[in-house]
Amino acid sequence: MTMDLISRRGILGVFAATTVAATPVMANAFGFLRGNAGDMRRVKMYNGRTGESIDTVYWVDGKYIREALNEINVFMRDWRTGEVIGIDPRMVDVAAASARLLQTNEPYMMLSGYRSPRTNAMLRRQSGGVAQNSLHLTGKAADLRLKSRSVGQMYQAAVACRAGGVGRYSRSNFVHMDCGPVRTWGS
Repeated sequence: MTMDLISRRGILGVFAATTVAATPVMANAFGFLRGNAGDMRRVKMYNGRTGESIDTVYWVDGKYIREALNEINVFMRDWRTGEVIGIDPRMVDVAAASARLLQTNEPYMMLSGYRSPRTNAMLRRQSGGVAQNSLHLTGKAADLRLKSRSVGQMYQAAVACRAGGVGRYSRSNFVHMDCGPVRTWGS
């Protein structure tokens, strides 16, 4: 379904599935991940630089699946150096919850997942928009794009999760999502 903004029905359906209480902010993202067919979480991504894809259920009935998380760790590695670290599962939850809010089955194009200190330093020399202490360095962030959704739509969905930082990069056509403190930036 093509839409300019997240559909009202979709938002209402998502909010109906969540409870409003004084709980940690990640509870919002978790609520968006609950489905009618049991409680499972799935992520779909591809990396245009490596040609790799991932489509995996990484959480079922209250438990993360270690083998799936290991697969995600390798997929989201620093493709420039080959370095792999443990990706924070909460970051994957933010991406999965945002995709669910957008009512899309399309895989994300991952532009950047984990970044080694060497890669981050190189990117900082090339661009003023790369943070010295980026959450990419700790496996807590990803830069993502969808063909079927605008940067604005992706940004709104990620912000609605209230589960971390969301940056809008309209000129570069991607959204930064992380599981750090809740904050927003960009244009």
